[in-house]
Amino acid sequence: MIAGDSVRDSADAKIELENVAHRARNSQQRTMSGSIEEVPLPDLLQLFGTSKKSGVLVIRTDDDVGRIHLKKGNISFAIINDLDDVAPLKALYRMLTWQKGLFDLEPPEEREFSGEMNASVQEVLMDGMRQLDEFNRLREQMPDLGARVTVSEPLLPPLRDLKPAELDVLQLAHNYTVFETVLNKSLATDLETAEILLKLIKESYLRVE
Repeated sequence: MIAGDSVRDSADAKIELENVAHRARNSQQRTMSGSIEEVPLPDLLQLFGTSKKSGVLVIRTDDDVGRIHLKKGNISFAIINDLDDVAPLKALYRMLTWQKGLFDLEPPEEREFSGEMNASVQEVLMDGMRQLDEFNRLREQMPDLGARVTVSEPLLPPLRDLKPAELDVLQLAHNYTVFETVLNKSLATDLETAEILLKLIKESYLRVE
């Protein structure tokens, strides 16, 4: 009798655990979804910033998945394709260029991130849109993202003429060679890194293959 009760208790406990898990999943259903063609990402972020939203804004395009973490209307983290080698602010600026895709606002994630931000939507959008305009202005001069950029041989222009940030980008080009990888690995923004790369190419520190 006691053994039978124990078996029933165990079975009842298992059912209750499954019910709790089911309720938890249901409570975490997405609260808002749509297309960024209809509601552009800057407009979405302004809406969530003004309404002090907390949650994870997930944007899915044909090629990428971006996640923007919000805490009471401020941006705390951003990541694309779970790639840790792209800084959060840089990932966020890149997402601002996306014009097609679907979005979902999901519940907040209780986790801490390395390099966590605490930026207001307004300041991010102002600087991000400015950088986007300037980056687009440079786009025609830039190599393809998959192009190889290598240190010129022989290296004739003197290294002492370069600033520390320019030396950092030159070293990244030497170590990684692919234009897109240099953009990803650089601690500077895409705009700043592209400007430096173009200067290094123009002044024959780097060559495009």
